[in-house]
Amino acid sequence: MDKTKIMNSGDLDRTYLRFAHQFLEPYDDFSQLAVIGMQTRGVYMGKRILKEVKQEFDAEIDFGVLDVTFYRDDFRSKLKMPDVKVTEIPFDLYGRDIVLVDDVLFTGRTVRSAMDALMSYGRPRSIKFCCMVDRGHRELPIDADYKGMYLPTYENEEVRVKVEELDGEDAVYLVELGEEDHE
Repeated sequence: MDKTKIMNSGDLDRTYLRFAHQFLEPYDDFSQLAVIGMQTRGVYMGKRILKEVKQEFDAEIDFGVLDVTFYRDDFRSKLKMPDVKVTEIPFDLYGRDIVLVDDVLFTGRTVRSAMDALMSYGRPRSIKFCCMVDRGHRELPIDADYKGMYLPTYENEEVRVKVEELDGEDAVYLVELGEEDHE
């Protein structure tokens, strides 16, 4: 398995700051804006972005956590027991402008699942999507409104976003999978 570092912690910090600016740019009043981090790394990314929002704009934005496990279209086709995590949305979604945050955009199926999940909690006015890396290979007509970078990949490659809180480092790697990694 070969891996190449694509972004380091400084690159990620600059991207979080850029996201903070982009999230707030369309609004004069931030009271209807909310950020929801998708389990797992999207949660940490969302918190980092909101830390930048607080530091740069002294603004408090509502934050929630979303697990889409039971909304995935492949949920029943997987043989192993799913790793279900917490969903916590401590505010009403009705009429809100939501920004979903996740680490990697690939086929678009996870984002579709997230939109389905959100609709079961309420009816937001709008949903935008933010990811650190768009790696291509879309299967659904979904795109990111905010992206750290576009990194076209081959089928035998993965993009891994690392966050200090879980992985002990902040970085993005392009990983080439060997034959043994596909089994």
